Amino acid sequence: MRIALDAMGGDYAPGPIVEGAVQAVLAQPGIQVVLVGDQARIEGELHKFPDAPRDRLPIVHSSQSIEMHEKPVEALRKKRDNSISRCWMLLATGDVKAVVSAGNTGAMVGAGLFNAKMFLPGVRRPGIAAIYPTHKGPAVVIDVGANMQPKPEDLYQYGIMGAIYAEHVLGVTQATIGLLNVGAEEDKGNDLVRDAQAMFRASRHSAKFIGNVEGRDIYEGNARVIVCEGFTGNVLLKSGEGAVEFLFAELKQELAKLLPRLSPEDARAVGGGIKELKARFEYAEFGGAPLLGIRGACIICHGSSDARAIKNAIRVASIMGEDRISAEIVASLADAPQAEAPVQE
Repeated sequence: MRIALDAMGGDYAPGPIVEGAVQAVLAQPGIQVVLVGDQARIEGELHKFPDAPRDRLPIVHSSQSIEMHEKPVEALRKKRDNSISRCWMLLATGDVKAVVSAGNTGAMVGAGLFNAKMFLPGVRRPGIAAIYPTHKGPAVVIDVGANMQPKPEDLYQYGIMGAIYAEHVLGVTQATIGLLNVGAEEDKGNDLVRDAQAMFRASRHSAKFIGNVEGRDIYEGNARVIVCEGFTGNVLLKSGEGAVEFLFAELKQELAKLLPRLSPEDARAVGGGIKELKARFEYAEFGGAPLLGIRGACIICHGSSDARAIKNAIRVASIMGEDRISAEIVASLADAPQAEAPVQE
């Protein structure tokens, strides 16, 4: 499988991006990673890895890149030869099965949404899925930023696509779906959420739908797919990231006071336990967030992604790029119930 990687995307590109690509092809003999970006800079990074299989790391040159601070739509229009758009062109022509980038998220999503032909049949608007840790294992939160003004049909589709992703990529058995809401009662929330709830209950996937989920209940893991509109999802995602950083920073300060009082063996045990706990919350484990609902696969990585995160993103992209997942999404959405028309006052 061929996967396009935006070598210029990320806070520290192209160094860790290229290193992650090298690690990925060494770990997965069946893939080829196309490095898209400034050829001279990419070549300079590849020279650091003399044992890298260069025949599986071809380069597609692009003369421009979109910086993190740039306005996505404006940058995409002014910089036609940017690395993100080049990746999407490779996917659109069928030259690759997936694209991966740690660059400007807005540009990455925008470049994909500009071409409706990239949407899977039956998909109205693709959505970004993020992975959340829970007591019962990883869960999917969708959408976290692609669609700020969705319709009930979008939320329904996000739930179905999120469940397929959870089952095929995260290994969840019979993924349950919940709607993020201000209360668990059926009559809570706005028209958007209530109409989406009705669609879930009227569909053939109703057995997977468990109803409304409050924000504090996400980590319980009763719903392995949590559905919301993009504005709320993005706030939820960044609040969660900030909370984790805050808690571990506080924990680090307290441990600095405690560890000197412990024996070397106990100190190592405590340190190892904290390291293992932190790993459960790290985005690097899954590499990035997939944009679900497109032909092929798209993985959007954190801007500060290191080589391990990029390697894992490429691994997930290789799974998502398989036609069987897209085929299941199309089949699952084929007979979706229609949203009820609003009552005219």
